Amino acid sequence: MRRRLLAGGALLVVVLGASAGVLYRNETKPVEKRGSAKVEFDLSAAPERRNAPTKARDSVAWPTFGYDPQRSRVSPYDHRPPFERTWRIDAHDTIEFPPAAAYGNVYIAQQKGVFLAIDGRTGRKAFPKKRFKRCAASSPTIAKGWIYQSYMHRAPCPPGASKPTGFVTAINAKTGRERWRFRAQPIESSPLLRRGILYVGSWDHRVYAISARTGRKIWSFKTDDKVNTSAAYSNGRIFIASNGGTLYALGARSGKLAWKAHSNTSFGSREFFYAAPTLAYGRVFIGNTDGTMHAFGQRSGKLLWARPLGTYIYSAAAVYDRRVFVGTYDGKFFALDAATGDTRWRRTMPSAVHAPPVVMGGIVYATTCSSCGSAAARAVKMGKDSTTGFDARTGRRRWFNHGGKYASAIIADQDRAYFTGRSRVYALESKSGRRTGAGRDGAARRRKLERRRAERGQTAERKRAMARKRRRARRRAAAERREARGRRDQRRSRPKTTLPRWW
Repeated sequence: MRRRLLAGGALLVVVLGASAGVLYRNETKPVEKRGSAKVEFDLSAAPERRNAPTKARDSVAWPTFGYDPQRSRVSPYDHRPPFERTWRIDAHDTIEFPPAAAYGNVYIAQQKGVFLAIDGRTGRKAFPKKRFKRCAASSPTIAKGWIYQSYMHRAPCPPGASKPTGFVTAINAKTGRERWRFRAQPIESSPLLRRGILYVGSWDHRVYAISARTGRKIWSFKTDDKVNTSAAYSNGRIFIASNGGTLYALGARSGKLAWKAHSNTSFGSREFFYAAPTLAYGRVFIGNTDGTMHAFGQRSGKLLWARPLGTYIYSAAAVYDRRVFVGTYDGKFFALDAATGDTRWRRTMPSAVHAPPVVMGGIVYATTCSSCGSAAARAVKMGKDSTTGFDARTGRRRWFNHGGKYASAIIADQDRAYFTGRSRVYALESKSGRRTGAGRDGAARRRKLERRRAERGQTAERKRAMARKRRRARRRAAAERREARGRRDQRRSRPKTTLPRWW
């Protein structure tokens, strides 16, 4: 009897252990789904290849985080390596999010509340630095002569601060004068501007729509947790995600919920979204900190594909040429098929990929962070700060630099690219377009290039005109020869008349 009880107990332990193992495996198994180009995949909604503004001093060259409202991170400028550095500035603390470029200047929000406006040509200050004494983990947004910047709690921004506060401010792009402040709890979102309305998320579990002119609230939407991500816009909706692992689609004018979707559940909880969504091809591409990259339908909110890529995904994606580019904290960088989620190519990086990549001139720039994930619960790759430029189509390495950290490495305007390291910003010009007699005046260089193109065009037109003239002459000669042959044949075909000798 005792043996039977012991055997039964042992069997029960084995069954319970097996059940627990199956449960654990099912709960920890990441979601994986292959997509299709036949379901909610609209090629007409590809990231637009916009024409780059032509007047550097009068235009907004790089207006916001990710360049456009879809956060595609595709540059309209074709600066390509090799690069030559023309100036550098030190912000004296971390630059967590990339600058913006407008009116010939570069605008930088340093992490501890210093805001800088730098002349893009000289590297000198365009207006005196502003000291907000607030932490900044976002990029400026610029339009119509105004800069919109989000701020968090007072530096050094302790995460456990009681009653933390933050705001969004409007700053004059020429003078640095403030126009208004919208106050809330800490705001990490890089403002999204669309038709005079700014959209941001806050630690107070809300998404806000704010008048860009007055700074007054238009509407707010209650979410399930803090909102650290930046919003993206397409077809009358904004898309933004929360720390609760929820992605929201909201009406841009009304703030009404169109749909919401979630990351994978593990033992009743979800990991959070830190990466901003990227919109293209009628889909929402977004990575979760559980290491899974997702594609949701913009219209329906349905999960179209999901790919586990690594231990953590903090990087927002760039989308270009039917490819989705994204990196992970265990040191991998992927080019995925936008329709199916399949891997087009993969590269091993020196350390964790934290910053969103940027595509410029057919090259995708990916940045690594040496210290990101030092306190993580799962494996991360600790190495060195770096930035690598890969051919977007093949994955072949085209450029490498030992700088980089948290921010997207590259933004650009008409004349140069701006490279962001941990606390420094560098101005880079393509060596192939090095300026000579025109000095460093971008407008003069463009005029010189335009004259050369015009001269080449005139020469080519003269050659084409001469070729047309020769063709016409050949056609006339051929016609005359045909006419002469016709007359000759006609004479030969006439009947001969024989006359008497005496005639």
